Amino acid sequence: MSPDLPTTPDAALRTTGTRQVPDRVSLDGVEVRWDEAWTAQGIYTFDRTATREQVYSIDTPPPTVSGSLHIGHVFSYTHTDVVARFQRMRGREVFYPMGWDDNGLPTERRVQNYYGVRCDPSMPYDAEFTPPFEGGEGKSGPQVPVSRKNFVELCERLTVEDERQFEEVWRRLGLSVDWSRSYQTVSAESRAVAQQAFLRNLARGEAYQAEAPGLWDVTFQTAVAQAELEARDYPGAFHRVAFHQADGTPVHIETTRPELLPACVALIAHPDDERYQHLFGTTVRSPLFDVEIPVLAHPLAEPDKGAGIAMCCTFGDLTDVQWWRELQLPTRSVVGRDGRILRDTPEWLATDGARARYEELAGKTTFSAREAVVAGLRETGDLDGEPVKTQRKANFYEKGDKPLEIVTSRQWYIRNGGRDEALRDALLARGAELGFHPDFMKVRYENWVSGLNGDWLVSRQRFFGVPFPVWYPLDEHGEPRHDAPLLPTEDQLPIDPSSDVPAGYTADQRGLPGGFVADPDIMDTWATSSLTPQIVGGWRTDPDLFARVFPMDLRPQGQDIIRTWLFSTVVRSHLEHGSLPWSDAAISGWILDPDRKKMSKSKGNVVTPMGLLEEHGSDAVRYWAASARLGTDAAFEVGQMKIGRRLAIKVLNASKFALSFGAADEPLTLDPARVTAPIDRAMLAGLADVVDKATAALDAYDHTRALELTETFFWTFCDDYLELVKDRAYGDPSPETESARTALAIALDVLLRLFAPVLPFATEEVWSWWREGSVHRAPWPSAGSLRTDADPTVVTAAGSALAALRKVKSEAKLSMRTEITAVVLAVPAALRPGVEAALDDIRAAGRVTGTLTLADGDGETCIARDAELLPPEPKA
Repeated sequence: MSPDLPTTPDAALRTTGTRQVPDRVSLDGVEVRWDEAWTAQGIYTFDRTATREQVYSIDTPPPTVSGSLHIGHVFSYTHTDVVARFQRMRGREVFYPMGWDDNGLPTERRVQNYYGVRCDPSMPYDAEFTPPFEGGEGKSGPQVPVSRKNFVELCERLTVEDERQFEEVWRRLGLSVDWSRSYQTVSAESRAVAQQAFLRNLARGEAYQAEAPGLWDVTFQTAVAQAELEARDYPGAFHRVAFHQADGTPVHIETTRPELLPACVALIAHPDDERYQHLFGTTVRSPLFDVEIPVLAHPLAEPDKGAGIAMCCTFGDLTDVQWWRELQLPTRSVVGRDGRILRDTPEWLATDGARARYEELAGKTTFSAREAVVAGLRETGDLDGEPVKTQRKANFYEKGDKPLEIVTSRQWYIRNGGRDEALRDALLARGAELGFHPDFMKVRYENWVSGLNGDWLVSRQRFFGVPFPVWYPLDEHGEPRHDAPLLPTEDQLPIDPSSDVPAGYTADQRGLPGGFVADPDIMDTWATSSLTPQIVGGWRTDPDLFARVFPMDLRPQGQDIIRTWLFSTVVRSHLEHGSLPWSDAAISGWILDPDRKKMSKSKGNVVTPMGLLEEHGSDAVRYWAASARLGTDAAFEVGQMKIGRRLAIKVLNASKFALSFGAADEPLTLDPARVTAPIDRAMLAGLADVVDKATAALDAYDHTRALELTETFFWTFCDDYLELVKDRAYGDPSPETESARTALAIALDVLLRLFAPVLPFATEEVWSWWREGSVHRAPWPSAGSLRTDADPTVVTAAGSALAALRKVKSEAKLSMRTEITAVVLAVPAALRPGVEAALDDIRAAGRVTGTLTLADGDGETCIARDAELLPPEPKA
């Protein structure tokens, strides 16, 4: 480990060994070479003997393993890595694992396309099954049905390959992850953690099962939670439809979903709407289906929308669900899980005509049923005018392309404050405790929690994921008793109820009257991902480790999943541990394409990172990512990567120059007491300010500010300071020469450490030329030993004077090696002390061999005039 700078001359440090500065510096191959070295040396391996106070633990986002990473991943994960590297250099033992989110719909879809299969749970397991092909993205055609077990095996097989490719990208990027602590969200341990947490939720009454209306995706055949919704514009049409009072007087409503007429249970208007006061408490009859419908009042009705009175159907939208629940209306569902009109004729249709009308609709899609109903309304005269086209807002599953339906089904829920005011207040209080970076992201959490209208639906009708650890006894008729679930003990976990047998039963009783049946559903992906701190921290199997890392320090993530991943993790930790899962949350912004649209796989506008990492270098791509603050959207800019590449190369070249003085085997001294020249002391004083400000910025999770400060100083250091002192540094041994060389060595040591979190490869490369160990295990620099009584503006003033002398030569189109035999330098009053303090270095750097006269100047910069130039003689 490299020690910090000494605070007294007696504590002077000298680099050990012979300096090995290469003749030609290059960034070629540094990523592979240093990744191998870091792995071999265990540079990022977590020391689990560290106490909780010594540990900085990160709840790293597990990327969804369903294809490839994109540049947005590189963007946000770089932000986290900067934090990890900074905290490690600050002396914390960093717990920085990597997870893979394998379960859920994206993996299933990829497996279906990749292997040409689809899951059919009724199929028997085939131990010899071979998929029809591999690598079939983009192929179309029929998919071979396979058993659930075969399908899960293919999911596991493909994700292993994807994870290998993901790790290759992360290593290339230079993530300082402890790769011995990676995990999968469908591993045996993850399944056991998720199942144990669920069983405890169930035992405490926080998890429950209910038959209730819920959002349903007809394409993927699964329930959808509130957090997974997207409101999108969807083409539709308003239909003005007549219901009839007892005397035949029409009551017109306007609806975009006339196909739900047989599911209508009430007409509802606002209680203050004078147009319908006389109708409240009466009934009307529905067109076509002749069902008696009450007219009721509810404050959610919108008087200024359409006719101001709406039909409530079970169920057209979430408002229908609220009306149904609060007004205690009957359930008359007509849309099935397949998105088609149910085939059985409802018993509430009493007349032969109504039943005949319904039979015409049975089995049709909602689109076809709508056309049939509209045709029937025209026929009876109950359609007032023609439909008027409109764009309506419809709820979509975030991964789906058809509007969601609302169907009644039995599902598992976890209480999240949506129907429990006390729990909601407790979760809002947790949000107030959590440090959001940037702070304004806290409002998104608060708005989400405050706007919840139901509990968290955690069951999914899919195949690859964590099964609910539940069976049900079957009665004498073979019907499951959902009120008497059979549960495993925690020491039996993980279990798969579709193949495992509950205590007291035998395998041959599965599915038979008097036997048992497995719960068919799996957990929502967030129900597992919400437990990432518990999974990676060893909550279930390694309590010693868990005590050292939990509650964690940081949750880094995207802004779009505050309502899902962040909130759900807070819920699980609050319910299980009575605490936050972490103290801080770092929220990254989005990457925008050239049209200023968010990059995403679904939009098809993403850029994969490996080519960029190879072309520009990983430090350059990291520089682009680190140039954007947390919570701020950033444009995808190759130009910014080129700037980062230039910076990384400049670090190599400037370092080579700073290490080029004296004998090759002479150790460099890092003793600030040997820095005596005014400009050298001024440079270190300016560097001390940078250290203080950069450290404060990184402590506040503002990596961009820290990078800006360091980079600005570095370019001034290269463009001004190096040029001003290089003649003195090349000179014969003297106190002045030693001052320059020592100042250069100290500055290089500090700058490498300041840049290390953002430019890990370039800084490690230079560190290896002259220091032992890794820069990434060196302590973060402190400003104390750099502090002097010198004025940091001396460097700026001297740089302005040198720029003026060089401008004279440039305008004369002469080499910078041209001697100046006489010159007048007009110096503004504010710069005069600095110029005078560094006058000897200004003369040497400017090649002033004759008279240099200082005059009073105006403005903010120095100006050279009346210069006499002596160009060097041409070389023979």
